[in-house]
Amino acid sequence: MKKIKIGYLPFFLEMYDAEDQHYRDPLVDYMNTLIRKIESCGIEVVLPDDICRVKNEFSKAAELFNSEGVDAVVTQHLAYSPSLESIDALSSLKAPIVVFDTTPDYGILREADSRVLMRANHGIHGVQDMCSMLTRRGIRYWLCVGHAEQKTTWEDLVSACRAAAMSMAFKRARIGSVAGSFEGMGDFSVSDERISSTLGARIVRMDAETASAIAGEVSESEIDEELLYERQYFNVVAANENAMRNQARWGLALRKWVDREHLSAVSVNFQSLTDGGFKAMPFVECSRMLSRGIGYAGEGDILTAGLIGAIDSVYSDTTFAEMFCPDWEKDLVFISHMGEMNPALAQWKPSIVDCPMSGKSGNDTVYVIGCAKPGKAVYVNLAPLREGFRLILSDIVLTGDGKQGNAYDNYRNQGWFRPAKPVSDFLREFSMLGGTHHSAVVYGGDISTLKLFGEMMNFDVKII
Repeated sequence: MKKIKIGYLPFFLEMYDAEDQHYRDPLVDYMNTLIRKIESCGIEVVLPDDICRVKNEFSKAAELFNSEGVDAVVTQHLAYSPSLESIDALSSLKAPIVVFDTTPDYGILREADSRVLMRANHGIHGVQDMCSMLTRRGIRYWLCVGHAEQKTTWEDLVSACRAAAMSMAFKRARIGSVAGSFEGMGDFSVSDERISSTLGARIVRMDAETASAIAGEVSESEIDEELLYERQYFNVVAANENAMRNQARWGLALRKWVDREHLSAVSVNFQSLTDGGFKAMPFVECSRMLSRGIGYAGEGDILTAGLIGAIDSVYSDTTFAEMFCPDWEKDLVFISHMGEMNPALAQWKPSIVDCPMSGKSGNDTVYVIGCAKPGKAVYVNLAPLREGFRLILSDIVLTGDGKQGNAYDNYRNQGWFRPAKPVSDFLREFSMLGGTHHSAVVYGGDISTLKLFGEMMNFDVKII
């Protein structure tokens, strides 16, 4: 999980400093208390040199936040601050703006003296001035309103920071593509240009010459070390030793390419693998990437791969999934995929089994199989629309059903989930919304945070 980094932007009024140089002291003390509380949530805070009052101070702060690559900018009005001093700087920010509309005192009615009313708790009309100008300029922002002692206020703030981190991860993403896309699959098919222009992510395609060159760099000792790891952490049922070594070589080649290109996600299309220069499908590495925080989706689905990479920057217990079959009797949905899953989410020790291949799919290989562990999760789907994208979210429960033991009779990854409504209603609504057949399962995901992420990406968000 990548550490979230925010810029913290304190607002103040220059006139108050001229009247009393100590006016700000208790307000800054309170701000520092809030910052320490934010840092205790595992969030890194970047601060300007001083609290900001006039244009050049706000501009320097914005330049700092942009150069530091923060995931969000959290604003706090320590007092009233005229919006024309800050609006140009706010307009230049690259990260989402989260407005923390809070004050030091929880209650003021019983202590309504000048200190409480004028010196400590009157920043809300500065928030209103600023938000009015942001709205006029068409700049989006997100509000967290309330006292820091209120649990919901704090949860809203942390949730907004997490959502912003996912949105920036998607916008900064570099998504690798090996062997193009599965021929004829149209639902997740989106041009590189559309992904770059709409989402901000960049697509990096591996050519056959590069694939062969990197595979040639893989040594036999590296392969031996890889197989030693796999035998330690997986139940190796595969009997084809040559296939084991083949997949290790091409898995290591894929890993080296991902590292060199600084990729946050990747998709491999087994259907035309040899056209991409690969001689064996690296299913095991594809699965292990998911456990290392690299987004992955099968069959050339760069869109879902990028989505998973972005979500994984905050929620590490995420995996690629596909709905396969409904169980109408038990009101469950069976999820699976050919040979890719996040092994960290397996209920039992995952197995590596033989996988015969031929033709453009390359030589015989092996893949990981396992059964999804029980737990609460969010089913997340990103569907292209005529214009823009739709994010479909639904709370689900993984039941832990599946064949017992280390190797499964049907040799498939498997998981069973119960949706938030009857299966027939869930499937009807999912397809009426245009959901694609590739998705993410996010264990421990918070649907409200994922909804905010969708809003920050300008997706049409729908909850089933």
